[in-house]
Amino acid sequence: MGHHHHHKHSEQGRKLLITVLLNLVITLVEFVGGIFSNSLALISDAFHNLSDTVAILIAYITERVSRRASDKQHTFGYKRIQILAALFNAVTLIAISVYLIFEAWDRYQNPQPIKSLLMLSVALIGLLANLLSVLLLKSYRKENLNIKAAYLHLIGDTLSSVAVIIGGVLIYFYEWYWIDPLITVLISLYIIKETYVVLYDTYKILMQQTPSGINVNEIVAGITEYREIKGVHHIHIWNLTDTEVHFEAHIDLFKDLKVSESQKVVDKIQVLLKERFNIDHVTLQLEYDRCDDKELIHQERK
Repeated sequence: MGHHHHHKHSEQGRKLLITVLLNLVITLVEFVGGIFSNSLALISDAFHNLSDTVAILIAYITERVSRRASDKQHTFGYKRIQILAALFNAVTLIAISVYLIFEAWDRYQNPQPIKSLLMLSVALIGLLANLLSVLLLKSYRKENLNIKAAYLHLIGDTLSSVAVIIGGVLIYFYEWYWIDPLITVLISLYIIKETYVVLYDTYKILMQQTPSGINVNEIVAGITEYREIKGVHHIHIWNLTDTEVHFEAHIDLFKDLKVSESQKVVDKIQVLLKERFNIDHVTLQLEYDRCDDKELIHQERK
């Protein structure tokens, strides 16, 4: 099992590295092509590819760093570095998109002739390379928020390459030069919309919100069904990463149980949380006849 897990991570890291190199090539080709063809849409695609390269490189590095074992200074390990990287990626991409919208407005007011054949040729190369990158990361896109962010970058660039190709065709046949800034704005707005989802997910994790799909009242109701348990309080539920959920709570008991009996209560609660709510990491404090602050979800049976 451990060997399979290691092999899976190694394969993921290898594909991330290939994607980084591929995107570096796309970025250079599109920058040069955009300058020589005078296409802002192509340059915007190059900017997106550059951000992809950085995003995927960070994903590659953090994927390796996050596997490091916990230590005395990092008792939770290094897993949350993936969340910080996803946040950086999202903010960077939104900033670039906003900048390109302003550039597009300037280009719309001052239209310039574009070498459409060169624009089309470079965009086709970009499209093929982006499609290959998407295929490389597709199977890993749901594994963590950082890979998802990088994958969204690539989806956005694939769509922008298609848009640039369509724009190049229209410019070639009809000389609609205004289509170039329009495509730039549409691509940028789409990227902002998609990136907002990742940005909001990272916010929820960093603010330690109750994970989506988990109902605290349902958990309390399930725990207090056990006859030994009088009440539950001081509940905290949070995501360490986008896939790892932690739970801690104080459990009030009706009787002063022996340690062996208390352990059975803990085991039952852990099974409940795993089977019904998919929570693996559980910390419980059992209490009997203790008069302390019962705030933050307090439910007792009489």
